[in-house]
Amino acid sequence: MNIAVTTWSLEQTSPADARPAGEPPKDVRIERAEIPSPEFSRFLYTAVGGDVRWTDRLTLTYAEWEKTLGAPGTETWVAYEKGTPAGYAEIAAQEGGSVEIVYFGLIAAFRGRRIGGHLLSYAVERAWDLADRWPGLAPTERVWVHTCSKDGPHAMDNYLRRGFKLFDTAVEDEPEIDTPGPWPGAHPASA
Repeated sequence: MNIAVTTWSLEQTSPADARPAGEPPKDVRIERAEIPSPEFSRFLYTAVGGDVRWTDRLTLTYAEWEKTLGAPGTETWVAYEKGTPAGYAEIAAQEGGSVEIVYFGLIAAFRGRRIGGHLLSYAVERAWDLADRWPGLAPTERVWVHTCSKDGPHAMDNYLRRGFKLFDTAVEDEPEIDTPGPWPGAHPASA
């Protein structure tokens, strides 16, 4: 069975476009996972995307995860609340000074707690200063992201509030694929 999926692409073309979010709860910190780890990244991917139907990376091999995460200019930034992973952002340099926020989101139990806006603001800042950490990369001239109708209901609003502008919309039929989560009984409780 296929489902129609709308994908919206958004961008910032100057650091001045970025609009930061308010402060998160006091026990939230964001840290870069400096050692590329397919196991950890796959955990984050399935934990964050399991209930919003992220499926594109489920079939990647370990070696493909390693190659993707180890590419120059690819970084994973993780939000923690009281030491527990709450969500993440993966950013990746592209040609011509473009940086994509490839994945961004929170584990369901941490949504609605002012963590997402803060994490997105932080990821945008790290996208704009990516070349400072990666000698040889071109300075960032554009930060972009895409979201789709399978993502959480607040994703688009968060991107717009952080200063992203819509530049493309596409609708495609995709096969409906079972996702790895959440587990029955996981937050939010299923009815």
